[in-house]
Amino acid sequence: MTFRFIHASDLHIGRRFANLPEGQDTNLRGRLMEARHNSLVNLAQAARAQGARDVLLAGDTFDTPTPSAALLRQAVGAMQEAQDITWWLLPGNHDNLREAEPLWESLTREAPANLRALTEGTPQEMTAGVFLLPAPIRWRAQADDPSVGLSDMVTPEGARRVGLAHGGITDFTEGGGTIAPDRDIRAGLDYLALGDWHGRMAVSARTHYSGTPEQDRFKHNRRGLCLSVTLGDLPQVEEIETGQFLWQDLALDLTPLQDSAEALQQVLPATGRRDILMRLNATGWTTLPGQFALQEAAKAQAPDFAYFRLRDTGLSVQYAAEDLDDIDHGGALRHAAETLRTEFGDERLDQAARLVAGDALARLYAYMREDTP
Repeated sequence: MTFRFIHASDLHIGRRFANLPEGQDTNLRGRLMEARHNSLVNLAQAARAQGARDVLLAGDTFDTPTPSAALLRQAVGAMQEAQDITWWLLPGNHDNLREAEPLWESLTREAPANLRALTEGTPQEMTAGVFLLPAPIRWRAQADDPSVGLSDMVTPEGARRVGLAHGGITDFTEGGGTIAPDRDIRAGLDYLALGDWHGRMAVSARTHYSGTPEQDRFKHNRRGLCLSVTLGDLPQVEEIETGQFLWQDLALDLTPLQDSAEALQQVLPATGRRDILMRLNATGWTTLPGQFALQEAAKAQAPDFAYFRLRDTGLSVQYAAEDLDDIDHGGALRHAAETLRTEFGDERLDQAARLVAGDALARLYAYMREDTP
C-alpha cells in the first residue's frame, strides 16, 4: 500500500524576531510573523500537490507555551479551513505539555475534527495499516531521550510505523534529551519524523529532520521547506520549498586592485530582493577609497532588500599616503589622519585599539569625501 504524508516542524507561530537589530523596520517584523502564519497555508498546498492528506508537525508549532487567544484561534482557523487535510500536532520544547497545559487542553477540547493534538504517547491510526507513534515533550528541558517510548509502542503485525519526535541527535540540542541516532531501528520504524533542528538534515534513510517551513535565522542559506514522504521498503523523501523569506549569509573576498562596488554588485542576487534578508561579510584587502566605495554601494543597495547589513570587520585596509590627500594636504585634519594611520599600524597596541583607529580614519575619510562638492 502506498501512503504519503507531509513532514514539517518548528513553525514557531507567534515569534517576534527580537534577534533583529534594534531600530530595524517594524514592518519587516510584522511581515516575518505573518509569513510564519502563512506557512500553514503553504503546507496545505504542498500536501494537495503531493496527493497527501496528512501533515505531521514535529513540535514547536507555537513559539511560546502561551500564545495569545487571537494568534491561537487564527492558527487553528487556518488548519480548519484546510478541511481535506488532517493536522497532527506534537508538543515540542517551546510548546511543551507542562508549560503549555492550557494550550493543549484547549486544542484537545475545542479543536476541529481535522486537528489531532498528540498529548499522549500512544499509537494513532492514520489510515488502515499505518500508525503514528508520537513522543510528546513533557517539559522544556527534558533530560532523557524523548523518543525512548517509541520502542515499547505496540501496533498490529505488519503495520507501518511512523515515529514523531522532537529533539537533537547532534550537538544542537537546546537543553533537551538527545535522541538515539538508531531509534528507527530500535523501534522498528518505517520513518522517524524529527523536529527541533531548523535546517534540513537526513540522519539516515528512515530518519529525517525537515527543518522549518519558514526560516528565521542566518544559518542555512536556503528557504524553508517541508518533506513529502512516501512509505515503502525505504521511504521516498522529497524536499518541497515552502518559505517566503531567504536569510542569506554571503562572503565577499576583496583584493586591493578590485573595484569593490562592482564586486559587491556581482555577488548580490538580481531578483527577489524584497523577500531576502542579506548579511554580506567582506574579507580580504582593500584601499581606503575602496572601503568608502564599498560602504556607499552597500547603502545604495540596502533599500531593495527586506534587510541588509554589510559586515566589514574582517576586511583589512591599506592606508596609502596619497589616500590621506583626499582628507587634507596639511593642517589639523591631515595631522589627525596621520595619527590614526600610525595607531592602526602600531602592533604594540591591542587589536581593539587598532580597530578603533582604523574605523575613525575611515569615518574621517568618508566625511571629507561626502563634504567634497
